[in-house]
Amino acid sequence: MQTTTLNQQILWVPSPAKLNLFLHINGRSPNGYHQLQSLFQLLDKGDEIGAEVNTSGKISLKTPIEGVAESENLIFRAARLLQQHTQTALGADLYVKKSLPMGGGIGGGSSNAASVLLTLNYLWNCGLSLSELADLGLALGADVPVFVYGKTAFAEGVGEKLVACPQAQKYFLVATPDVHISTVDVFTHPDLIRDSKKIDINQYDFQNTQNDCETLVSKTHPQVANLLQWLINYAPSRMTGTGASVFSVFNTLKEAQVTLQKLPEQYTGFVARGVNESPLHQCLKKLGAKY
Repeated sequence: MQTTTLNQQILWVPSPAKLNLFLHINGRSPNGYHQLQSLFQLLDKGDEIGAEVNTSGKISLKTPIEGVAESENLIFRAARLLQQHTQTALGADLYVKKSLPMGGGIGGGSSNAASVLLTLNYLWNCGLSLSELADLGLALGADVPVFVYGKTAFAEGVGEKLVACPQAQKYFLVATPDVHISTVDVFTHPDLIRDSKKIDINQYDFQNTQNDCETLVSKTHPQVANLLQWLINYAPSRMTGTGASVFSVFNTLKEAQVTLQKLPEQYTGFVARGVNESPLHQCLKKLGAKY
Protein backbone atom coordinates (compact mmCIF):
# COMPACT_ATOMS: atom_id res chain seq x y z
CA MET A 1 0.00 0.00 0.00
CA GLN A 2 1.13 3.58 -0.55
CA THR A 3 0.30 6.56 1.61
CA THR A 4 0.78 10.13 0.42
CA THR A 5 1.60 12.73 3.05
CA LEU A 6 1.89 16.32 1.82
CA ASN A 7 4.18 16.05 -1.25
CA GLN A 8 5.95 12.98 0.03
CA GLN A 9 5.17 9.35 -0.69
CA ILE A 10 5.77 6.55 1.77
CA LEU A 11 5.73 2.97 0.55
CA TRP A 12 4.34 0.66 3.23
CA VAL A 13 5.14 -3.06 3.00
CA PRO A 14 4.43 -6.09 5.20
CA SER A 15 7.02 -7.45 7.62
CA PRO A 16 5.64 -10.90 8.44
CA ALA A 17 6.15 -13.06 11.49
CA LYS A 18 7.54 -16.59 11.46
CA LEU A 19 7.33 -19.65 13.65
CA ASN A 20 9.87 -22.39 14.21
CA LEU A 21 7.62 -25.43 13.82
CA PHE A 22 10.52 -27.37 15.33
CA LEU A 23 14.08 -26.58 16.37
CA HIS A 24 16.70 -29.29 16.74
CA ILE A 25 20.25 -28.45 17.82
CA ASN A 26 22.61 -30.98 16.28
CA GLY A 27 25.93 -29.84 17.70
CA ARG A 28 28.44 -27.02 17.63
CA SER A 29 30.99 -25.92 15.06
CA PRO A 30 34.60 -25.19 16.05
CA ASN A 31 33.76 -21.47 15.86
CA GLY A 32 31.18 -21.94 18.62
CA TYR A 33 28.08 -21.53 16.45
CA HIS A 34 25.30 -24.04 16.99
CA GLN A 35 24.33 -26.28 14.10
CA LEU A 36 20.58 -26.68 13.88
CA GLN A 37 17.63 -27.85 11.87
CA SER A 38 14.32 -26.03 11.80
CA LEU A 39 11.21 -25.48 9.76
CA PHE A 40 10.41 -21.79 9.34
CA GLN A 41 6.68 -21.25 8.86
CA LEU A 42 5.79 -17.79 7.54
CA LEU A 43 2.60 -16.13 8.74
CA ASP A 44 0.18 -13.65 7.19
CA LYS A 45 0.48 -11.30 10.19
CA GLY A 46 3.30 -9.01 11.22
CA ASP A 47 4.62 -5.47 11.43
CA GLU A 48 4.64 -2.87 8.66
CA ILE A 49 7.68 -1.04 7.32
CA GLY A 50 7.46 2.33 5.58
CA ALA A 51 10.18 3.73 3.32
CA GLU A 52 10.53 7.07 1.58
CA VAL A 53 13.52 7.79 -0.65
CA ASN A 54 15.46 11.03 -0.32
CA THR A 55 18.34 12.45 -2.34
CA SER A 56 20.31 13.72 0.66
CA GLY A 57 21.94 10.35 1.28
CA LYS A 58 20.79 10.45 4.90
CA ILE A 59 19.13 7.44 6.52
CA SER A 60 16.84 8.15 9.45
CA LEU A 61 14.34 6.12 11.45
CA LYS A 62 11.32 8.37 11.94
CA THR A 63 9.61 6.05 14.42
CA PRO A 64 12.28 5.16 16.99
CA ILE A 65 11.72 2.24 19.33
CA GLU A 66 11.99 3.10 23.01
CA GLY A 67 15.15 1.77 24.59
CA VAL A 68 16.83 0.95 21.26
CA ALA A 69 19.43 3.39 19.88
CA GLU A 70 19.01 4.19 16.17
CA SER A 71 22.49 2.87 15.38
CA GLU A 72 21.58 -0.48 16.98
CA ASN A 73 18.14 -0.82 15.40
CA LEU A 74 18.04 -3.55 12.74
CA ILE A 75 15.89 -1.36 10.50
CA PHE A 76 18.53 1.37 10.43
CA ARG A 77 21.42 -1.10 10.22
CA ALA A 78 19.86 -2.92 7.25
CA ALA A 79 19.44 0.32 5.32
CA ARG A 80 22.98 1.46 6.11
CA LEU A 81 24.42 -1.93 5.14
CA LEU A 82 22.67 -1.89 1.75
CA GLN A 83 23.67 1.72 1.15
CA GLN A 84 27.33 1.01 1.87
CA HIS A 85 27.36 -2.22 -0.12
CA THR A 86 25.86 -0.63 -3.24
CA GLN A 87 27.47 2.81 -2.75
CA THR A 88 24.20 4.48 -3.69
CA ALA A 89 23.98 8.22 -3.17
CA LEU A 90 20.33 7.91 -2.15
CA GLY A 91 19.01 7.92 1.39
CA ALA A 92 15.73 6.96 3.04
CA ASP A 93 13.33 7.94 5.78
CA LEU A 94 12.11 4.78 7.47
CA TYR A 95 9.04 4.02 9.58
CA VAL A 96 7.74 1.00 11.46
CA LYS A 97 4.30 0.09 12.78
CA LYS A 98 4.99 -2.56 15.42
CA SER A 99 2.41 -5.19 16.25
CA LEU A 100 4.69 -8.16 16.96
CA PRO A 101 6.11 -8.60 20.47
CA MET A 102 9.81 -7.81 20.67
CA GLY A 103 12.07 -10.68 21.66
CA GLY A 104 9.33 -13.26 21.24
CA GLY A 105 11.12 -15.59 18.87
CA ILE A 106 8.75 -14.83 15.99
CA GLY A 107 11.25 -12.87 13.94
CA GLY A 108 10.12 -9.28 14.40
CA GLY A 109 13.49 -7.54 14.16
CA SER A 110 14.88 -9.95 11.56
CA SER A 111 11.75 -9.59 9.43
CA ASN A 112 11.98 -5.79 9.71
CA ALA A 113 15.57 -5.91 8.48
CA ALA A 114 14.66 -8.14 5.52
CA SER A 115 11.74 -5.88 4.57
CA VAL A 116 14.10 -2.89 4.54
CA LEU A 117 16.67 -4.72 2.41
CA LEU A 118 14.15 -5.83 -0.21
CA THR A 119 12.19 -2.58 -0.27
CA LEU A 120 15.20 -0.29 -0.58
CA ASN A 121 16.78 -2.63 -3.14
CA TYR A 122 13.63 -1.93 -5.18
CA LEU A 123 13.28 1.79 -4.43
CA TRP A 124 16.98 2.55 -4.88
CA ASN A 125 17.18 0.38 -8.04
CA CYS A 126 20.14 -1.51 -6.60
CA GLY A 127 19.49 -4.63 -8.67
CA LEU A 128 20.77 -7.14 -6.10
CA SER A 129 19.53 -10.73 -6.29
CA LEU A 130 17.78 -12.49 -3.42
CA SER A 131 20.95 -14.51 -2.71
CA GLU A 132 23.03 -11.32 -2.52
CA LEU A 133 20.48 -9.72 -0.21
CA ALA A 134 20.37 -12.86 1.94
CA ASP A 135 24.17 -12.78 2.30
CA LEU A 136 23.91 -9.20 3.50
CA GLY A 137 21.08 -10.10 5.83
CA LEU A 138 23.04 -12.92 7.45
CA ALA A 139 25.45 -10.31 8.79
CA LEU A 140 22.49 -8.81 10.66
CA GLY A 141 21.12 -12.04 12.08
CA ALA A 142 20.71 -15.76 11.40
CA ASP A 143 16.94 -15.41 10.85
CA VAL A 144 17.15 -12.61 8.27
CA PRO A 145 17.79 -14.81 5.18
CA VAL A 146 14.52 -16.75 5.47
CA PHE A 147 12.59 -13.49 5.31
CA VAL A 148 14.70 -12.32 2.38
CA TYR A 149 13.92 -15.48 0.40
CA GLY A 150 10.30 -15.26 1.48
CA LYS A 151 9.38 -18.95 1.51
CA THR A 152 8.33 -21.29 4.28
CA ALA A 153 11.52 -23.31 4.42
CA PHE A 154 13.57 -26.08 6.00
CA ALA A 155 16.74 -24.65 7.50
CA GLU A 156 20.12 -26.08 8.43
CA GLY A 157 23.52 -24.68 9.42
CA VAL A 158 22.95 -21.66 11.64
CA GLY A 159 19.65 -21.19 9.84
CA GLU A 160 21.06 -19.86 6.59
CA LYS A 161 20.91 -23.05 4.49
CA LEU A 162 17.33 -22.92 3.24
CA VAL A 163 15.17 -25.16 1.08
CA ALA A 164 11.57 -24.17 0.29
CA CYS A 165 9.25 -26.55 2.11
CA PRO A 166 5.56 -25.74 1.47
CA GLN A 167 3.17 -26.80 4.21
CA ALA A 168 -0.53 -27.61 4.22
CA GLN A 169 -2.56 -24.62 5.37
CA LYS A 170 -2.92 -24.35 9.13
CA TYR A 171 -3.96 -21.63 11.54
CA PHE A 172 -1.88 -20.63 14.52
CA LEU A 173 -2.66 -19.04 17.85
CA VAL A 174 0.52 -17.22 18.90
CA ALA A 175 0.65 -16.18 22.55
CA THR A 176 3.32 -14.37 24.55
CA PRO A 177 3.86 -14.05 28.31
CA ASP A 178 5.21 -10.84 29.81
CA VAL A 179 8.82 -11.99 30.04
CA HIS A 180 12.00 -11.27 28.09
CA ILE A 181 14.28 -14.17 27.19
CA SER A 182 17.86 -13.65 26.09
CA THR A 183 18.79 -15.77 23.07
CA VAL A 184 22.45 -15.55 24.09
CA ASP A 185 21.65 -16.85 27.57
CA VAL A 186 19.74 -19.81 26.13
CA PHE A 187 22.44 -20.81 23.65
CA THR A 188 25.24 -20.49 26.22
CA HIS A 189 23.41 -22.36 29.00
CA PRO A 190 25.17 -25.61 29.97
CA ASP A 191 21.86 -27.51 30.17
CA LEU A 192 20.79 -26.78 26.59
CA ILE A 193 20.17 -29.91 24.49
CA ARG A 194 22.85 -29.98 21.78
CA ASP A 195 22.88 -33.54 20.51
CA SER A 196 19.65 -34.10 18.58
CA LYS A 197 20.04 -36.39 15.60
CA LYS A 198 19.50 -34.85 12.20
CA ILE A 199 16.23 -35.64 10.49
CA ASP A 200 15.29 -35.99 6.84
CA ILE A 201 12.85 -33.20 6.09
CA ASN A 202 10.82 -35.60 3.96
CA GLN A 203 10.02 -37.50 7.16
CA TYR A 204 9.08 -34.34 9.09
CA ASP A 205 6.10 -34.69 11.39
CA PHE A 206 5.13 -32.16 14.05
CA GLN A 207 4.48 -34.84 16.66
CA ASN A 208 7.89 -36.47 16.16
CA THR A 209 9.91 -33.27 16.53
CA GLN A 210 10.46 -30.75 19.30
CA ASN A 211 12.04 -27.45 20.21
CA ASP A 212 15.32 -28.25 21.95
CA CYS A 213 15.23 -24.91 23.76
CA GLU A 214 11.77 -25.46 25.23
CA THR A 215 12.65 -27.64 28.23
CA LEU A 216 15.39 -25.28 29.38
CA VAL A 217 13.32 -22.13 28.91
CA SER A 218 10.34 -23.69 30.67
CA LYS A 219 12.57 -24.41 33.69
CA THR A 220 14.12 -20.95 33.82
CA HIS A 221 10.92 -19.04 32.94
CA PRO A 222 7.81 -20.54 34.60
CA GLN A 223 5.59 -18.08 32.71
CA VAL A 224 6.42 -19.92 29.48
CA ALA A 225 5.79 -23.31 31.07
CA ASN A 226 2.42 -22.17 32.44
CA LEU A 227 1.30 -20.81 29.09
CA LEU A 228 2.30 -24.00 27.29
CA GLN A 229 0.47 -26.07 29.87
CA TRP A 230 -2.68 -24.01 29.28
CA LEU A 231 -2.48 -24.15 25.47
CA ILE A 232 -1.83 -27.88 25.25
CA ASN A 233 -5.38 -28.49 26.47
CA TYR A 234 -6.70 -27.05 23.21
CA ALA A 235 -4.28 -28.08 20.46
CA PRO A 236 -0.71 -29.27 19.79
CA SER A 237 1.52 -26.49 21.14
CA ARG A 238 5.19 -25.56 21.19
CA MET A 239 7.58 -22.69 21.88
CA THR A 240 9.03 -20.89 18.87
CA GLY A 241 12.73 -20.05 18.65
CA THR A 242 14.15 -19.29 22.08
CA GLY A 243 10.79 -17.88 23.19
CA ALA A 244 9.05 -16.27 24.87
CA SER A 245 6.22 -16.75 22.34
CA VAL A 246 4.49 -20.10 22.02
CA PHE A 247 1.97 -21.32 19.47
CA SER A 248 -0.85 -23.80 18.98
CA VAL A 249 -1.72 -25.44 15.65
CA PHE A 250 -5.33 -25.56 14.42
CA ASN A 251 -6.98 -26.86 11.28
CA THR A 252 -9.59 -24.10 11.13
CA LEU A 253 -9.62 -20.36 11.71
CA LYS A 254 -12.69 -20.63 13.95
CA GLU A 255 -11.01 -23.07 16.35
CA ALA A 256 -8.02 -20.75 16.71
CA GLN A 257 -10.20 -17.67 17.26
CA VAL A 258 -12.38 -19.40 19.87
CA THR A 259 -9.28 -20.42 21.82
CA LEU A 260 -7.84 -16.90 21.57
CA GLN A 261 -10.99 -15.55 23.21
CA LYS A 262 -10.33 -17.85 26.18
CA LEU A 263 -6.67 -16.81 26.54
CA PRO A 264 -6.00 -15.64 30.11
CA GLU A 265 -5.61 -11.86 30.31
CA GLN A 266 -2.00 -11.95 31.48
CA TYR A 267 -0.98 -13.08 28.00
CA THR A 268 -1.10 -11.30 24.66
CA GLY A 269 -2.00 -13.21 21.53
CA PHE A 270 -3.09 -13.21 17.91
CA VAL A 271 -4.30 -15.65 15.29
CA ALA A 272 -2.53 -15.99 11.94
CA ARG A 273 -2.69 -18.18 8.86
CA GLY A 274 0.39 -20.06 7.74
CA VAL A 275 1.53 -19.04 4.24
CA ASN A 276 4.11 -20.55 1.90
CA GLU A 277 5.04 -17.22 0.27
CA SER A 278 5.80 -14.04 2.20
CA PRO A 279 3.22 -11.23 2.04
CA LEU A 280 6.22 -8.91 1.51
CA HIS A 281 7.17 -10.66 -1.73
CA GLN A 282 3.58 -10.68 -2.92
CA CYS A 283 3.43 -6.92 -2.31
CA LEU A 284 6.70 -6.13 -4.09
CA LYS A 285 5.81 -8.36 -7.05
CA LYS A 286 2.63 -6.34 -7.57
CA LEU A 287 4.80 -3.22 -7.71
CA GLY A 288 6.97 -4.81 -10.41
CA ALA A 289 10.02 -5.72 -8.32
CA LYS A 290 12.22 -8.41 -9.83
CA TYR A 291 15.05 -10.46 -8.31
